Amino acid sequence: MSETRPNILWLCTDQQRYDTIHCLNNPYIRTPHIDQLVSEGVAFTHAYCQSPICTPSRASFLTGMYPSSVHACINGNQIWDEAAPLVTKTLADAGYDCGLAGKFHLSSAQGRIEPRVSDGYRVFDWSHHPGDDWAEGHDYIDWIKSKGHDYRQMLAENGYIPKEFHQTTWCAERTIEFMTQEREGPWLFSFNCFDPHAPFDAPQELVDRFDLDQLPGPLFQPSDLKAQNRLSAINFQSEPTDPADFNGKLYQAKYWAMIELIDENVGRIMAALEESGQRDNTIIIFTSDHGDMTGDHGLRLKGCRFYEALVRVPLIISYPEKFESGLQTDALVELTDLVPTLLDAANLPIPDRVQGHSLWPILSGQTNPDYHRDFVRSEFYQALPDKTSYATMIRDRRYKLVNYHGHNLGELFDLDTDPGEFNNLWDDDSYADIRFGLMKRSFDSLAMAVDIGSPRISGY
Repeated sequence: MSETRPNILWLCTDQQRYDTIHCLNNPYIRTPHIDQLVSEGVAFTHAYCQSPICTPSRASFLTGMYPSSVHACINGNQIWDEAAPLVTKTLADAGYDCGLAGKFHLSSAQGRIEPRVSDGYRVFDWSHHPGDDWAEGHDYIDWIKSKGHDYRQMLAENGYIPKEFHQTTWCAERTIEFMTQEREGPWLFSFNCFDPHAPFDAPQELVDRFDLDQLPGPLFQPSDLKAQNRLSAINFQSEPTDPADFNGKLYQAKYWAMIELIDENVGRIMAALEESGQRDNTIIIFTSDHGDMTGDHGLRLKGCRFYEALVRVPLIISYPEKFESGLQTDALVELTDLVPTLLDAANLPIPDRVQGHSLWPILSGQTNPDYHRDFVRSEFYQALPDKTSYATMIRDRRYKLVNYHGHNLGELFDLDTDPGEFNNLWDDDSYADIRFGLMKRSFDSLAMAVDIGSPRISGY
């Protein structure tokens, strides 16, 4: 635990899957600045979000609780009913100066400004997504107008937004402006850019860096179409399609290009942090709310599925004064673990209601870095408006079990022998004991979620 309270720079992208960082086994993408964070900190290569869709996931990692526990299950709730305190409010009450640029999304943002709640942010530069479909109060669009440009006109003329006017660039500028202000005491800033969320609007110069012929393309086998049609009653944002029919490699390049733009802006932010003399006393977190299928298994975007591309996300944490450097660990961790970690960093008590478990012992080298949990969980409860899909996932070191509730459908994958998740073992009698054991453990964990603070809740 820290003797002094560090600054906290929380870099949270939107819809970025785990396998999008060069030094973490993606030779095609260029992410030198995120790579630098990996070399200066701890990379959790098996970090999992608690819902594969925005609002419930964000509610989870801001409270340290599962979506089912805080009843934040629908993407775009009309209101955030403040069922649990946000860690940003807790830190603000403890003396942190908190700011945000970009997305928040604990409640509806369907063409109207998201109402403020007890979030703790002194600065709240809100931009749910780059479009200009808000009549007023959209800080990014106001910034575009202040520079004498029109968002829709730029998009129509170019087919994309130029780098210097991109929402990610704006988020970085707001971040630098905030963290270089004179102040007494520590600060927290949430850099919440919309990228690499669709629509893929990266500057063409970044897309053109990729040689499409050399790209691997989406993970796909012809059997995927049959597998997805079996799940046709389960909600998803796209229909299963052979990637050859939508140029899967170009789709992949556009997605990765947005991440390269994020990386450039991470570099700008880190340089400003160094120049201001604050790097050594600043915890940097780099993560995302969930992933994107990007054509894998014939699916794009997100919904009620739990493939690695959707629920496994980047998680890098760096703090030169206190944390290990260059450590890559495959310990199973959850985004619920961020809240107790930040409370540890600020020397604040961890309330019993918090269901995550602090990563501080791993980060500070006090415990075996290869183990944190026996298993991780993720949930989907009617997460899209007017939809009725319910599902839960549990994943241990080797197996992943998904139960699509009410449909007598499920998935069981052996991730050691089938890391691409092509061979569904749900109906294989030789795996019946494994399926039953995981289903019991999943059901027990869900039931125990009612007992807030139970250490049994997630295999800790």
